[in-house]
Amino acid sequence: MHIPIPRSLFAALAAALAVLLAPMRAAAAADLLPEGARLAIIGDSITEQKLYTKFMEAYLLACAGRSDVKVFQFGWSGEKADGFAARLANDLAPFQPTVATTCYGMNDGLYVPYTNGIGRAYESNMRQVAAGLQKAGVQKIVLGSPGAVDTKLFVRTNFAPLSGADGYNKNLGALRDIDKRVAAELGLGFTDVHQAMLDAMAKAKAALGEDYDVCGKDGFHPGPNGQLIMAYAFLTALGCDGQIASITVDMNGTASASDGHKVVAANEGSVELVSERYPFCFDGEPKSSSGTRSIAPHFPFNEKLNRFTLQVRNLTAPRATVTWAGESKTFTREQLSAGVNLAAQFNKTPFDIQFKKVVDAIAAKQNFETLMIKSLVTNFRAFSAELKKDVKLANAFTTFSKQLMARQTDLDAAARKTIVPVKHTITVVATQ
Repeated sequence: MHIPIPRSLFAALAAALAVLLAPMRAAAAADLLPEGARLAIIGDSITEQKLYTKFMEAYLLACAGRSDVKVFQFGWSGEKADGFAARLANDLAPFQPTVATTCYGMNDGLYVPYTNGIGRAYESNMRQVAAGLQKAGVQKIVLGSPGAVDTKLFVRTNFAPLSGADGYNKNLGALRDIDKRVAAELGLGFTDVHQAMLDAMAKAKAALGEDYDVCGKDGFHPGPNGQLIMAYAFLTALGCDGQIASITVDMNGTASASDGHKVVAANEGSVELVSERYPFCFDGEPKSSSGTRSIAPHFPFNEKLNRFTLQVRNLTAPRATVTWAGESKTFTREQLSAGVNLAAQFNKTPFDIQFKKVVDAIAAKQNFETLMIKSLVTNFRAFSAELKKDVKLANAFTTFSKQLMARQTDLDAAARKTIVPVKHTITVVATQ
C-alpha cells in the first residue's frame, strides 16, 4: 500500500539534512588547498587580465604563508566554457594541477537576454569542464560564477524594458545559479563572484558616486578594484582563514606575536618585530578605481582575509595613540583591548614596498604563463597524430614542454625570493 508523504515532511527532512551537512561542507572548504597543492586559475579574458590571479597568488604566498602552494593561471581572452573544455587536457598537462578554480559565464551569456537555450548550453559545457578536470587528475575544484557588469557603465539597448546592465546581470545571475546547482550535484566547491561584485558595487557607488566603475570602464572588464573582489571570492572559497598576525603589546613591557612574526625587542608600549607574513597591501588613491584601496571599505576583505591585529593590555589611560610605518592613529582603551586590525586602519604599512615587489614578480611569471599556453602549448594539439607516428618528434615535444615549465619554475622561484622578512616597530602611547 502506497502512503503519500506530505511535502511539509520532505521540507523538514531537507532542512534537518542541511544542518547535519553544514559542518561537513565547512570542513571540505577548509581542505581545498591541501599541502603541496598545485592551483590552476582558469577563465576568460577577465582571468587573462592577470589581476585577481596575481592578487590570489600574492595573498597565498606572502599573506597566508603557503609557500608549499604552486599557482598557474590559464586565462584566455574571449573564451567560453566549451573552449576550455576542448583544450584543458592538452593545456593543463605541463602543470599537472591538483586544485582548480574556474570563472566562466561572461561570454557564455552571449550579451543578450537569458534564454533556456543559453542555460542548457552553459550547463552542458560546465559539466564537461568539471569532468575533464577530474579526468586530468584535479582533486579539488571550485566553480566560480561569472562576475557582474557595471550598473552604470554597461550600456546596451537589446534588453528593453530592462537597462542593459540589469538585463545582463539577470542573465549572469541565472548562469550563477547553474554553477551553484552543478557544484552541489557533483560535490564541488562553489563561489558566488556575481553577488559579491554586485553587493560591493552598490556600496561603493553610494559612497563614491555612480561614475565610480567597479566592473571596468567598459562595463565588464574590472580594474584592480573589481578584481580584488573576485580574488576575495575565490580565496574565501578555498578556505583561507584571514588571520595574518596577532600581536599583543603589554604596557608593562612585554609583547608576543603569532606564527610568522618574531618579537625582537619590547619595551613599555613598544614592540619591534620581524615578520615573514605580510598583510595584503592596497594601492591607488582612496577614490580611484585604478587601484585596490578605494574598494576595500565596501566589502569584507579586511575582516575576513586581512586581519593584522594589535591587542594592548594593561592600558590604564582611556585611549592611546598607535604609530606604525610613520602614521599615527588614536584608539580607545576598549578598542585596543579587543584588538585593532592595523591592515584596515592604517593607510600605509611597513610592507608596502616589498609587497609591490612580490606582486610585480608574480605578474612577470603569469605573463610568461599566458605566452607559454596561448602561443605554444595549446598548439601541441595540432601535432597529436604526428606524435603518435614519430617517437623522436614526440620526445622533442616532451623536452620542449619540460623546458617551458623549467622557465616557469625559475620565474616562480624569483617571485618567492621577493618575500623577505620585514622589520617594523609598533608604538603605543597612552593619551587622555
